[in-house]
Amino acid sequence: MTTPTLLILPGDGIGPEVMAEVRKIIAWFGDKRGMAFDVSEDLVGGAAYDAHGVPLTDATMEKAQEADAVLLGAVGGPKYDVLDFSVKPERGLLRLRKEMDLFANLRPAQCFDALADFSSLKRDIVAGLDIMIVRELTSGSYFGEPRGIFEEGNERVGINTQRYTESEIDRVARAAFELARRRGNKVCSMEKANVMESGILWREVVTQVHQADYADVELSHMYADNGAMQLVRAPKQFDVILTDNLFGDILSDCAAMLTGSLGMLPSASLGAPMENGRPKALYEPVHGSAPDIAGEGKANPCACILSFAMALRYSFDQGGEATRLEQAVESVLAAGVRTGDLMQSGDGNPASTTEMGDAVIEALNASL
Repeated sequence: MTTPTLLILPGDGIGPEVMAEVRKIIAWFGDKRGMAFDVSEDLVGGAAYDAHGVPLTDATMEKAQEADAVLLGAVGGPKYDVLDFSVKPERGLLRLRKEMDLFANLRPAQCFDALADFSSLKRDIVAGLDIMIVRELTSGSYFGEPRGIFEEGNERVGINTQRYTESEIDRVARAAFELARRRGNKVCSMEKANVMESGILWREVVTQVHQADYADVELSHMYADNGAMQLVRAPKQFDVILTDNLFGDILSDCAAMLTGSLGMLPSASLGAPMENGRPKALYEPVHGSAPDIAGEGKANPCACILSFAMALRYSFDQGGEATRLEQAVESVLAAGVRTGDLMQSGDGNPASTTEMGDAVIEALNASL
């Protein structure tokens, strides 16, 4: 049996620090659970620009295309703000998403009980929250043509085009329905069919896919603005939320803050299956590069660790081991171990990045 391949791209800022803790977790699964990975590492973002003059080399792009999964840390930082748009660090991440055709972005919003008081909402509204937003990632108003800023008469006009094909909607809808079957078996599709033709097509195609192949999954439809309100009013009514690129960008950030800390949130971007049946996949924490604390040992590695848990589940068919890792993180939080971002004013001394990673290893050992 071929050893699964994993390409690690630590990136910039706190990326290398949090990824170092993930490397320890990967080694633990190899030593204790017999799960070997062929791990390689390369540069992306500002680190790649510093070394090669581009945010992602063709050679690294080729490695990403061939890997069973890619795990990315973070990209960017103020030192790169002066660069031309074409070589900014973020262009490396966008190239990965585009050329790997990662059309389904999975953003879980899970509120660990130990962190329920960190949410801006009341504990009883968010405690136990576990929802998944599936955002279409490679089309819609961020990519549609025409786009740009043009002269029209005596003033300028900014244009972005919301464009979706049936096939683009079909494939992301299938991803959401398949995911729902592993969870609570409910999908709520969100668009603006009341005022947008693209929303009408979105609702029609999602309904057709549901009726043809996923009638066992409960499907509901909701206008995206109402969806935003419902996320704040009663978020636990949802299981899987399916939506387009623009609304998904907004709704996933809204859902992220329900959980109490951006430093706890992983994500996955999935594409079409490869020859081995695994989807092309990129996993990354939602947080940014946090250059203000880079190199200080203050970063929270949990989001990156949980991104690896998503890789175990969705790329390597190891749902049980993914749950083991997620429960280890939860037990560490329940025991009161905290990095600085998870501490209330007046709490004790925060754990360092390394100490948090070590605590997760201890919890994994206790799970055996």
